[in-house]
Amino acid sequence: MKKISVIALVAVGLLAASCNSKEKTDTAVATEQAVAESKGEMLTVDAATSMVNWKAFHKGGFAPRWGTLNVKSGDLSIEGGQVVAGNFNIDMTSIKVDPASVTEKDKKPEELEAHLKSADFFDTEKNPVSDFKITSVADLKEAPKDAVAGANKTVSGNLTLLGKTMNVTFPAKVDVADNTAAIQAKFTVNRTDWGIKFGTSEADPAEWMISKDIEINIDVKAKK
Repeated sequence: MKKISVIALVAVGLLAASCNSKEKTDTAVATEQAVAESKGEMLTVDAATSMVNWKAFHKGGFAPRWGTLNVKSGDLSIEGGQVVAGNFNIDMTSIKVDPASVTEKDKKPEELEAHLKSADFFDTEKNPVSDFKITSVADLKEAPKDAVAGANKTVSGNLTLLGKTMNVTFPAKVDVADNTAAIQAKFTVNRTDWGIKFGTSEADPAEWMISKDIEINIDVKAKK
C-alpha cells in the first residue's frame, strides 16, 4: 500500500475538492472550443501580481492541502470597456505546497511538491507550462453562492493540463479600468478530465479515498 503521506496531497493544480463522496463539480466542462479573437486594446498580464491558488482534500474533507502556482505570462484584450479575449500561462514547475497545510510530523511540503511534479500528476519535466485561453465572456445574471465575491461575468476558456485541453466555464469577477484589467474566479474541476488519475483506483482503498476534485482560485491582473 502506498504511503498516505504521499497521496494525501494528490490534486493540485492547479485545485478544493468536494467535502463529500459524490465527486461532483459544478464547473461546466466540455471539449476544446474556438478561442476568442483578440481585438481592441491589448493589456499585458502582470506576472508579479497575478497568482493561481489551489486546494485539495481527501474524500470527507480531511487532510486538506493547498498552495500556489505562478502565472508566467499572458494578455487580455479590451474592447468597449470589456474583456473580450485573452490568455495566461501557468508555470507548473512553480508548484508550491503551503507548509501550513502540512500538519503531520512525518510529512514535508518539499516531498509533496516533488510528487506533484512527477509523472504521477503534472509531469512538469515534460509539461512545464499549462495555459488558459478565453473562448467567451458573457454577463452573469445571478452568481452561484460559492462563486468568488463580486462575480459579474461567466467566463469560458480552454484549460490545458498534461498536454490535454478541455473547455471550462465558471463565474468570475471581471474589472476593467483605465489601462488595467483583472479577472478573479473560484471554481472546481475534476482532475481525471485531464487524465490525472493517480489515486483514483477503487482497487486500493488508501488511494481511492483521495478526492478527484481540485479548487482553483485565479487572480490575474493586466496593465498597459
